[in-house]
Amino acid sequence: MRRHLTVLGCLFGAAVLGVGPAAAAGEPSWAETGTTYTDTLGGGQGLAARADGSLLHRGLADIPLSLRVEGWNHVGDPDIANGYVFDAYQGPDTGTSKMFAVTTPAGKRYEYVHRLNPGEKINNSFASVSPDGQWLVSGEWGDQNRLQVFPTPVLNPATPPTGGALAEAWQITLDKPVRDVQGCDFVTDTRLVCASNDATGALFPEIRPLLQVDLPRELDGQPITGTVKSLFALPQRSICADGAFEAEGVDYDARSGTLRAEVIPPGVCAVATAVYSYRQVTG
Repeated sequence: MRRHLTVLGCLFGAAVLGVGPAAAAGEPSWAETGTTYTDTLGGGQGLAARADGSLLHRGLADIPLSLRVEGWNHVGDPDIANGYVFDAYQGPDTGTSKMFAVTTPAGKRYEYVHRLNPGEKINNSFASVSPDGQWLVSGEWGDQNRLQVFPTPVLNPATPPTGGALAEAWQITLDKPVRDVQGCDFVTDTRLVCASNDATGALFPEIRPLLQVDLPRELDGQPITGTVKSLFALPQRSICADGAFEAEGVDYDARSGTLRAEVIPPGVCAVATAVYSYRQVTG
């Protein structure tokens, strides 16, 4: 588990805890409950909760040398399902494929390579496994009206058991566009939360919003349309003012009911990534 740099909390100002914008009647909202810090190089790309409640962090320093030699130079926001770790990798801008690496509970790693479809971007921002373990959701950078869906490597019997080619199964069409989504995770069988690094305020009123994607049914291998709304702006608190914040990974720990989102502060403060925690509240 990555060492959390809680001692650096004083560098980023006192945490202001509170509840996000009012939810619709009868629907819980998210209350901020705390902030920790992790080193950006080793944990600034994303995070996932293990079964024991500890956190797995991912950063550029976590890319194994063997994968770097193969050309995979970026790792995204990971996920953990049934003890298996799922990592999203991408290569150079000239690449024609992306890769999902699966690490078994025993520590064995298998590589699943997806050859890009026509019009598909090289970006592989995150991996998010559906609660039933059968489908892996991922996404691209820039303006998008979809999330990609793959059979979950290893866990879905339609995939090779020890690595190989991975074809896209279908897509989640979004009812409104999103921009620069860095990570998503399932909160329920039919709801995802996604961290967007969109700083323009053009698509949603909030800057760097946490988005909610509601599905009409559980993922089942058939095309589906998700309804998108913005929940609240991710915190942007730092004593450093030179540069831009960057929203990164997001994780929901169903065992504890804790939602976490990462934000890298600007300037020299970027050495430590803030991890904000939330819990759902009613009323």
